[in-house]
Amino acid sequence: MKIDMPEIKNFIEAFVEEDIAAGGQFEGMQVHTRFPPEPNGYLHIGHCKALCIDFGTAEKFGGICNLRMDDTNPTKEDTEYVEAIKEDIHWLGFDWDDRFFYASQYFDKMYECAEELIKKGLAYVCELTAEQMREYRGDLTTPARSPFRDRPIEESLDLFRRMRAGEFPNGAMTLRAKIDLASGNFNMRDPAIYRINHMPHHATGNKWCIYPMYDFAHPIEDAMECITHSLCSLEFEAHRPLYNWVVEHCDLPSKPRQIEFARLGINYTVMSKRKLRLLVEEGRVSGWDDPRMPTLCGLRRRGYTPKSIRNFCERIGVAKAASTVEYAFLEHCLREDLNETASRVMAVLKPIRLTVTNYPEGHSEIFQVENHPNYPEMGTREITFSRDLWIEADDFMEEKVGKFFRLFPGNEVRLKGAYVVKCTGFNKDENGNITEVLCEYDPNSRGGDPADGRKVKSTIHWVDAHTCADAEVRLYSNLFTDPDPDGADKNFLDCLNPESLEILTGCKVEACLIDTKAPAAFQFMRLGYFCPDKDSTAQRPIFNRSVSLKDSYKPAQ
Repeated sequence: MKIDMPEIKNFIEAFVEEDIAAGGQFEGMQVHTRFPPEPNGYLHIGHCKALCIDFGTAEKFGGICNLRMDDTNPTKEDTEYVEAIKEDIHWLGFDWDDRFFYASQYFDKMYECAEELIKKGLAYVCELTAEQMREYRGDLTTPARSPFRDRPIEESLDLFRRMRAGEFPNGAMTLRAKIDLASGNFNMRDPAIYRINHMPHHATGNKWCIYPMYDFAHPIEDAMECITHSLCSLEFEAHRPLYNWVVEHCDLPSKPRQIEFARLGINYTVMSKRKLRLLVEEGRVSGWDDPRMPTLCGLRRRGYTPKSIRNFCERIGVAKAASTVEYAFLEHCLREDLNETASRVMAVLKPIRLTVTNYPEGHSEIFQVENHPNYPEMGTREITFSRDLWIEADDFMEEKVGKFFRLFPGNEVRLKGAYVVKCTGFNKDENGNITEVLCEYDPNSRGGDPADGRKVKSTIHWVDAHTCADAEVRLYSNLFTDPDPDGADKNFLDCLNPESLEILTGCKVEACLIDTKAPAAFQFMRLGYFCPDKDSTAQRPIFNRSVSLKDSYKPAQ
């Protein structure tokens, strides 16, 4: 079947096209990739790049992609993470149909391969401790060594079977591949391929007390699933010779090709699952889905959209060289999406009362305002107007300073969608704090345009004090103050931003927002893009700021 190929945009796609072309390694075969997360934490934005590459490459070539849980290490794995990973991938818009696997499904095959290597003289049981292994590893001019390398095949086979039977404690022995102790690639200096670990596995229970090392397990898993292209991050480039060695020397149904790409780095964040877990366990954040976290569940709770994240991953490209992307670019991609899709509403975060002194007491009227200025098809909504309003405290000054064109005594502003009002004064409490701004409205300016055509320089947002709702609003900033909190000689915990979360209470929002639920998105006019938090209720509306209106991202020239 002829496939209409997309325009080649990166080196991975070029390799794949070459492989499936006439004479290629996978001529006539369907492109088959896999996404193999370890279920010991939640997916973060760094995983998302790999996820988009794995699933996206398969999509572009009319192929398929498996989802496989890399559960070869039972120490920190949990079914909670498995379900969270599935949810995140579905949320991004990818699916694996019935191609969901666990690495542990292949434990029997991996054990069979290990015995096969022993019988071929290509693996041996080594009794060096972890400290001795490091001591005997050698350096660039000195080969590694092991006094057990020439152990007879029958003896290694017997010991390996006794390892499986549970006769030895953790750390007593390993099974090592017999490759090249003098190799310039230290991954090939007789690497350990099995270790003892007396710990129950979430899927296999107590069946095993020995577990395969990742570098041994992964190529077997790929080969068993007939993966054509094993796409992985750049740190595995030096492991590729071992990957190929395992595929070459074990009896497996296919021979996948490993291709590496640079991992995603973003400033002002960390993407080590160990460090993210520490933030959660020490209570530095509220959980894995804290909106300041780079996890997908955290980004989702903050109001990021699947489109914005996939667009971000697509636009940063696929490269071999490691680089760091600005967090501001991720925000830029979200802002682009929400600018097109988010309904406009009015909310007042730091309210001060505005009294329209010449408006009839007890009277109110209804205005129809658009939900989006550029898309009439998004409809309109009703807002009420009365004598008693709320405005932002920052929209008033006792005395004008500089180019301030909002409310100050004697100045006119347009109340969005309603009337033009003129400031006539203000009131203060006994401490000198302004408690109320006074104004008069122009009855001939309904909708915001004065009948006499006079120019009004500023428009401000507002809400009706009689119909609005109180809400809690959470303003998020970068979790770290340092653009490189993971840098050398730094403790990332010392770089935490104590002002990364500001909680505002007593905010005033339009009545239409009371019953909204995530994943709704709104532009609070003049303030930014916001979404209801997962814990928001009609009795206690809570909104998270997804991103500000101001775009700090400056693309490279």
